[in-house]
Amino acid sequence: MSTLRPTARTLQIACATVTAALLATGCGRSADSAADNGPAKISSGKAKGKLVMWSMGDKADKDLQSLAKKFEQQNPDVKVQITAVPWDAAHEKLTTSIAGGNTPDMSLIGSTWMAEMAAMKGFQATPASFKSSDFFPGQWDTTKYKDTSYGVPFTADTSVIYYRTDITTKAGIKGAPADDWDGYLKDLKAIQATAGKQNPKLRNATQLQVGFNSWLFWLPMVWQQGGDIYDAEAKKFTFDSPAVTKALEYYSGIFKDKLSPNDKTDARVNIQNGLIGTVQQGASTGGDLHKNAPELDSKWQTMPLPKGTRSAGLAGGSDLAVFKEAKNSDAAWKFVRFLTEPKNLAAYGEASGNLPAAVQSWSEDDLAENPKMAAFESQLKVTKAPPAITTWQQIADAIDSELEKLAYGKAGVAEVQKTLQSKATSIGTGR
Repeated sequence: MSTLRPTARTLQIACATVTAALLATGCGRSADSAADNGPAKISSGKAKGKLVMWSMGDKADKDLQSLAKKFEQQNPDVKVQITAVPWDAAHEKLTTSIAGGNTPDMSLIGSTWMAEMAAMKGFQATPASFKSSDFFPGQWDTTKYKDTSYGVPFTADTSVIYYRTDITTKAGIKGAPADDWDGYLKDLKAIQATAGKQNPKLRNATQLQVGFNSWLFWLPMVWQQGGDIYDAEAKKFTFDSPAVTKALEYYSGIFKDKLSPNDKTDARVNIQNGLIGTVQQGASTGGDLHKNAPELDSKWQTMPLPKGTRSAGLAGGSDLAVFKEAKNSDAAWKFVRFLTEPKNLAAYGEASGNLPAAVQSWSEDDLAENPKMAAFESQLKVTKAPPAITTWQQIADAIDSELEKLAYGKAGVAEVQKTLQSKATSIGTGR
């Protein structure tokens, strides 16, 4: 999903952008964007003509195609053409098409790419008929660049804590582990104490991400301490803040206490095999567990991330954007509106395994009745996203590199914190 590069599903989990303030008004469009970047409203009547959309993935999204057929039935004079673009080629294809003025009408966009491509003047501003209040705050913010929305949230994702109830019970934990940092660390140490004893297969209490994409799991720790890594008003990085210090100490301490491995093994496989007791992961992990080990369905559960001084998580997923050079922008916005209707989005989420970005979609029966999804809904209410700056991926890469040093004990917190502030300041914020 974006400037991230691994698998499509990892990308869908990881993508994120911008700040976390929910605007009370619909789009937050700046005064000069309405006329230049997009229509003030979507026309009345049915969609017409040919509509070309790019979707991310190695093969056709059958669930999206199914919704397109339904849209065509409701709009007999429109023909929707959806082309699959592999995630590993998507960034270059999108930026090249924007630069050359040769885009489709609309596309699924990994949310960490939104700021970069909006800065290229690639997208139309979001029509005012789309309301921010219809979506989770963090998800809406992934569409924004310089206080203007350039798309509509489609799939949401965030990470929660998965825990093996058969393992935690043997550690004397009743119900879910503690929901605060201090209590959660205490429970992790209790779980670790059972390794090779009450839990013979257990190696580590948990598993933190090391290296690539570790920023996805660490950044919420900063927010949970009430801080941030970037001050948008002052336009300066704040890696030298006390909140960052605490987040780095927390991350580093889990490795120092041998509560997590640093060998970069597959956390999903490890929790399935009982080698770890808890793990912070996105929604696809639950799907994998059910698919690969259905016999464990009664032995795992989810909970929101433990909080520091506040609750916080990372807003991920993908957005729908209409290109500035779209040949049929009216039909494109109508298709965006159709796809993000709560019932349609809930149906897509159920079929594809993605989380709906629209709040009302979570009132649909299947999601509302699934206890293992409750943690995701709670987490989505408090998610944020990284700064809406065009250099974000460079900043993220720097975070990954420095966190890896902490995980391997090759640098201390103070050194890493100083290096992050220096690197980020040197990289800057782009345009």
